[in-house]
Amino acid sequence: MSIIQQHTQASLSDAWRTINIDALDPDSSQNFDTSTLHPPLPEISEADVRQLNAQIRQLLRGGDAEGALRGCLESPVYNGSDSTKEAHMQTVVEVLQSIKASEMTPMLQRIYGSVGGSELLDVLMKYLYKGMSGGSSGGGHKTPTRNLTPQATGFSQIGSRPLASNENTGAAMSVLLSWHEKVVDVAGLGSIERVMTDWRKV
Repeated sequence: MSIIQQHTQASLSDAWRTINIDALDPDSSQNFDTSTLHPPLPEISEADVRQLNAQIRQLLRGGDAEGALRGCLESPVYNGSDSTKEAHMQTVVEVLQSIKASEMTPMLQRIYGSVGGSELLDVLMKYLYKGMSGGSSGGGHKTPTRNLTPQATGFSQIGSRPLASNENTGAAMSVLLSWHEKVVDVAGLGSIERVMTDWRKV
């Protein structure tokens, strides 16, 4: 008689199915805090971002577009409120829109060739993807709805042209796509892979 036949149905148990083997594994994530895998990021307040954005706009008004772009990329907002991230995103888009198409590639090459340049272009790529996903006022902002009062003519009065918002969105998207193409040309496809796998989000 085989050993299987010696056991009755009552002696067989499924208790082994309820054992949490992860708790017995010293390398399991249950036995240590997974948050320690990510170094803490400094929290940036809205006041800090307003001050930084004012400095960046001052560089832009002074004609130092590359300095303004570096200022945006060297201080990304990883840990902050949504409004803080949005405010910095608006400044990034403003800087990108102010740079001529003929200046894009030479500027990116200078940044990429400097110390930490690869990291800066990865940060730029993060902001480009955020802008293209509708995460900025320049590249997908929805105008708030207003209470419109019907006039005697039957038409509602509205201050701007109906298509003005769509035109602004399309123009911003065109700028972001142009920058995306230039960043890939300079930094390569590896920049996209690094951005997609980075846990730090802008």
